[in-house]
Amino acid sequence: MMNLLLTTLMLSAAVFVAPASAADRLPSGTTRNIVLVPGAFADESSWDNVSAILKAKGYSVSAVKLPLTSLEDDVGATQAVLDAQDGPTVLVGHSWGGFVIGEAGVNPKVTALVYVSAFAPDKGESVTKLSAGGPPSPGVQALRPDDKGFLSIDKAAFPAVFGADLPKKEAEILAGKQKPINHTAFDEPARNAAWHTKPSWFVVSNKDLVLDPSAQNLFAGRMKATKTVVEGGHDTLIAFPKQVAAVIEAAAAGTHKRQSAASSN
Repeated sequence: MMNLLLTTLMLSAAVFVAPASAADRLPSGTTRNIVLVPGAFADESSWDNVSAILKAKGYSVSAVKLPLTSLEDDVGATQAVLDAQDGPTVLVGHSWGGFVIGEAGVNPKVTALVYVSAFAPDKGESVTKLSAGGPPSPGVQALRPDDKGFLSIDKAAFPAVFGADLPKKEAEILAGKQKPINHTAFDEPARNAAWHTKPSWFVVSNKDLVLDPSAQNLFAGRMKATKTVVEGGHDTLIAFPKQVAAVIEAAAAGTHKRQSAASSN
């Protein structure tokens, strides 16, 4: 009887297969590492909703903590996170974060870029130069400097110009914890434009009151990005995380598909 029981237990152990982890369920060839870069007037927690969706599907997700003291400092913080990745990585930027990923995206680990309501300068362009071609947006008009020259969005205006798609209380909380950016960062010209050599995706926020949608469409068009339009404001990454996460997933899968197509030709 004892021998029969032991045999049964051994057979059960032999056929047991551990359930696949979420990462194991991702299609073969998918870029699993995602690095998220926030914009100005927000911090890395602005990516929390998108991050939760991606992590649940098995992606390894990291959010960059930007100092917002200069372009060089922000790029350095992003490069440090990229260097810590264990392989190919999709790099994602929101708003000012788009400027940062254009610089940091030359890192050889970066396989694709995703811009979300973001600046996408070419070499030599600065935020100031890009903004000089038209009237200031409501969000720009609401910028206020502190005594050290760091810019924030006026707290009273923040819910309308930045967080219009969020419950008012949530937008007010974001207004209270926003991170100001050194005004000199907006005058710094881009030294790199990684989108010239890396496949790019762009989420255009069609009701954005901070970065005009026409500018976003211009950026997406000249980089020949795969474009998705969301009927949201500058808070699209917070208020529409499913749509944003879907674009990031497409970038993670799309680079593999492009490489496969190229190798078959």
